[in-house]
Amino acid sequence: MSKPADILCIGSVLWDVIGRAPLAMQLGSDVPGRISRLPGGVAMNIAMTCARFGLTPALLTAIGRDAEGDELVAACTARGMITDTVYRSEDLPTDRYMAVEGANGLIAAIADAHSLENAGAKILQPLKDGTLATPEAPYTGPVALDGNLTVELLNEMATSPLLAQADLRVAPASPGKARRLAPFLTHGRGTLYVNLEEAGLLCQAHFDNSMSAAHELITRGAARVLVTNGGGTASEATADDVISATPPQVLVTRVTGAGDTFMAAHIAAELRGAGRDDALRAALDAAATYVSGQGPE
Repeated sequence: MSKPADILCIGSVLWDVIGRAPLAMQLGSDVPGRISRLPGGVAMNIAMTCARFGLTPALLTAIGRDAEGDELVAACTARGMITDTVYRSEDLPTDRYMAVEGANGLIAAIADAHSLENAGAKILQPLKDGTLATPEAPYTGPVALDGNLTVELLNEMATSPLLAQADLRVAPASPGKARRLAPFLTHGRGTLYVNLEEAGLLCQAHFDNSMSAAHELITRGAARVLVTNGGGTASEATADDVISATPPQVLVTRVTGAGDTFMAAHIAAELRGAGRDDALRAALDAAATYVSGQGPE
């Protein structure tokens, strides 16, 4: 590597195909809009935001050796990310994500992250072979981890000595994968970043606000948790207390990637030395800027 990594981003790096329409949509809607293809995935979105805050992220993921994979790696490198740590598979295609958004929010999405899931623990090789760390000298910096990995691998990572000294930050990737984070509750590891729906799924309960959701996650074993609620109040909790803040009110023009932006901005703020309240507000401001369409894709 040409320079050391400030943060490791472990998880999905793929192509986002996003269709956006300025109209409210329902099942079966057929409306005019715009379709874009951009580098995406939870780990990628976090890495891009970290890079915009001046950090150098290293990617631990699986990308195919197909044409789409070569193009994706080039795009990552151009955005200031370390890609020497990427597992390049000869027989697995590059993953993709497809979403449709209307004026009323996300209509539907499909994440095809099967190559990442099939690669499994191979993506962690740089933590073993000296590229980033070794079993004798484990990685000690911040790590952003997403729930697109398999349940088995996430369970292993929650207890792995390879990450035992790391500042572990974990996101579920989507509500459908929220329950994959259960090992981090069981073992009390890391800081969890979830929205209100994901918190409910993880706790198998219904919450009306982020404060009660954050408190329940701590009760169930989480070491630290941040719960967002769209334009509503967000909360951050530890075993000691819960703090909350309300995001700026903005016109929402996009939603895919908002949670990843929040998480990356929060990590970046804390790495700059911000306290809990300031870091939470900085993350909410960054997410609001993103969903309003003012920040970069």
